[in-house]
Amino acid sequence: MTRAEVGAWTRSPKRAVALAVALAGLACAWLTPLPELLPGPFSAHMATHMTVVAVAAPLLALAVAGTALDPMRRLPAPLLAVPASLLELVVVSSWHAPALHHLARASFVGFAAEQATFLASALCVWLCVLAPEPSAAPSQPANIRGAYEPGGRSGAGVVALLLTSMHMTLLGALLALAPRPLYHAHAAALADQHLGGALMLSLGGAVYLAAALVLAATLVGQRGAAAPYSSSRSIRS
Repeated sequence: MTRAEVGAWTRSPKRAVALAVALAGLACAWLTPLPELLPGPFSAHMATHMTVVAVAAPLLALAVAGTALDPMRRLPAPLLAVPASLLELVVVSSWHAPALHHLARASFVGFAAEQATFLASALCVWLCVLAPEPSAAPSQPANIRGAYEPGGRSGAGVVALLLTSMHMTLLGALLALAPRPLYHAHAAALADQHLGGALMLSLGGAVYLAAALVLAATLVGQRGAAAPYSSSRSIRS
């Protein structure tokens, strides 16, 4: 990263604010005594999980997407959005299987691995979704090029966000509606498990769904802005 790139990044107040809030969210998730603030250990785990993937990860992605700090910038990130979503599905589902869940609760190494993979997989999804698309027509006028250059979004990102919202909603519903505890470590706290599932539904599923709707609306607006240019070009031809 060159000095000019660093300077351009630091002069962006939106990116700086997003980074600061994301780091504050991670500090709250990992350094505060959540088990003492919530009714039980499972709801505390879920609050930590949702803070990492639905608050910190999208804000970190907003802070670095399209910059020299973006690890996805040399890859066809929009095309990788759906595979990234499937990767997050595997990661989240695996860590909520009873054996791995208990490992993460009983071991610091397990907890660190769980949280690191939660953050990495979610950040991968958000970076792919927020990645600027390459300019499709650099010879177009500036007001039309804006629909294709940084700020342009791929429909694959909408699909990826919807898939993630769906799997979080389904897993949250399973946890919230299960008639018995699914984890023997929390056998006496079915209500706590139900609260954890509700947190996944209301935070995780809702955040990804809302982002998908906003992204879809943006995509429709971009296509609408490009349509008049395409029509006028066809007439001139």
